[in-house]
Amino acid sequence: MDVDLEGIIQCIKQGDENGVQIQLQKFNKEYAQCFFFDAEERDRRKFRKNKVREYTDSDSDCDEYDQEDRGLILRQNLVVVLVRFIRTGVKCHLLRVSLRTLRILSRDKKVLGPLVTDSALLTLAKLAGLSTTEAGDDSSDPDSDFYDNIIASLAEAKVLHCRTDQDEGEANDQNKECSDEDAKSDVSIANSGDLDSISGFGSHRPSINEMHSSGIHHKVLQRGRKDRRESKMEGEEEEEGVVSGEEAQRKEAMKVLCNVVYNSTWAQERFSALRLLCGLRERLSSGGSAPSSVHFYELRLMFLITALRRELSTQLQQEGGVSIFTAALESCLEVEWKEQYECVLDPAAPAISLEASQRIIEILKILFNITYSTHRQEPSEDDAALYRHLVAILRLCLLKKCLLPDDTDELQGHTVNLLSALPLQCLDVLLMVPLQPNSKQCQGVNMDCVHTLMLFMERRLEVGDKMKEKLTPVLNLLTESCRGHRETRHYIRKHILPPLRDASHKPEEGSTVKSRLIRLMTHMDTDLKHCAADLIFVLCKENVSRFVKYTGYGNAAGLLATRGLLGGKGSRVVSSDAQYSSDSDSDTEEYRQVRDRINPVTGRVEVEQPDPMEGMTEEEKDVEAQRLFMLFNKLSRDNIIQPMGVDAEGRLVPMSGLREDSLTEQGKSGSEDDGEAQEGEKN
Repeated sequence: MDVDLEGIIQCIKQGDENGVQIQLQKFNKEYAQCFFFDAEERDRRKFRKNKVREYTDSDSDCDEYDQEDRGLILRQNLVVVLVRFIRTGVKCHLLRVSLRTLRILSRDKKVLGPLVTDSALLTLAKLAGLSTTEAGDDSSDPDSDFYDNIIASLAEAKVLHCRTDQDEGEANDQNKECSDEDAKSDVSIANSGDLDSISGFGSHRPSINEMHSSGIHHKVLQRGRKDRRESKMEGEEEEEGVVSGEEAQRKEAMKVLCNVVYNSTWAQERFSALRLLCGLRERLSSGGSAPSSVHFYELRLMFLITALRRELSTQLQQEGGVSIFTAALESCLEVEWKEQYECVLDPAAPAISLEASQRIIEILKILFNITYSTHRQEPSEDDAALYRHLVAILRLCLLKKCLLPDDTDELQGHTVNLLSALPLQCLDVLLMVPLQPNSKQCQGVNMDCVHTLMLFMERRLEVGDKMKEKLTPVLNLLTESCRGHRETRHYIRKHILPPLRDASHKPEEGSTVKSRLIRLMTHMDTDLKHCAADLIFVLCKENVSRFVKYTGYGNAAGLLATRGLLGGKGSRVVSSDAQYSSDSDSDTEEYRQVRDRINPVTGRVEVEQPDPMEGMTEEEKDVEAQRLFMLFNKLSRDNIIQPMGVDAEGRLVPMSGLREDSLTEQGKSGSEDDGEAQEGEKN
């Protein structure tokens, strides 16, 4: 559907606000669930689908490109017109419709020029309640001349479009078509007369030729996690008076800012320079106990800023961001305090509401962005108290339920991410809660949170989707917790590594948590396999022989090679911050009976195989050995295989390097012996 841009401009010039509103509502309805993307992606899909297609339909393809380029020109000019229009003091309802149109258009990166200028950003920020600064006004360019220039540019583009069609005829010269489309684009923008848009189309966005070398089209926008307050179709709530006009206006402006900041690095850079971050921080720090529907989008904008610009996340942390968002999290959860670092957890309390869970998740994501680098830092006394206060609230996020199971899983996932970013010594708050009648416990310590983390890890293991993204945070968190708290390690080991009884199967076979984790130890993703191996290694108290006993040498070799433990020197290499007890790992009676028949590489009792050299004479054995030696030697010379060995530090190195080191050591020892002998002769 083409936008009647000329009709909109005529209605604006004539003051027909009703006509403008009708035209924009048509556009909003048509493209409400659409976003725009490069036609290059469309071409790749078409090529994959029609790899043997002849060029019989090239004319229709050209027409499609023309329509897409024309749509892009219309959208670019519509943005220019609307940015100018909303500065003229539009009535509330029409302003919301205009902002909604800008929000849809802001999904297209190639029409963002007029939206990333300082004046446009300040205008949107003022409408969103983030700034009181007045945007600059283009008084030197009267509105009538401005809109007349837009209409003239569109008319000239249409003339060029028709002239191009007549000139092409039966020819399908792609290069000529592209140059004509570039000419149309230059005319449509250069003659628009909008000074802000021209300045915005400078070095901070692609050139006009780059933008129009390929067309733009749209596809259906998959519904994501939107504000749960919007349970009805957009616009119905405002008509029924559920949301105030000013609040709806602020929400639409905030949505536009979210899109612009997400799609434009220039907008991200200007966000701080225009002091919009300060305004957003003040809005969030002064939020009341009953947040408005725009509060979610304020949080989403803050998340985008802190995720895309690391220097701004650092700035926010230095300006007390942790305290601000901890207070916001406390408000969303309606926390009641029992002790200094203990929140009241009422089992009979209602589940977290849909809208509250959304806000909580956004807050957790923001807190992660501003604390991600504190994990290995030694916090000051004040910071440690602040983090412990936060961890006490995060305990509620782990143990409370949401109305929907998926929301509960997502809430726990973001809680795990944040816990893994905080200093380890501040996580003891999770274990300091007194035992309750139904509490999980180990040696008198509350294990409710640890048990929840284990169940969360098991669910992620069972799902098997996006393993690295979803599993590494909880694996790292459990590993560090086990290393730092012996009660945690003892409790988790009892559930993951129970005493060995059945050695008839390989350790990685089966559906238990242990077998799943051991399978991950040979995963193709290096980070994931190291995380899984580290957890089991710590559960074995970093004892090499015990680690091999539970996993098999084949599965354990990766971690042992990384840590230089393949040589077997030293049965344990313990980290300096580890808190391990002195309890022994006693074998079960079933394991002791088969221990001598277990293959240390596979970790199971192997079926006895017949001797392949049985019945061969000594001469035949020598011939077979020589043949195998020659085969391995040939593979080594051709660089098909590389023989490896273990050096003095227990690390895998090429055999050639081992021989050189051995000869060097022999030479040194020989020279020392010669020197001693000569000295003895002198004496």
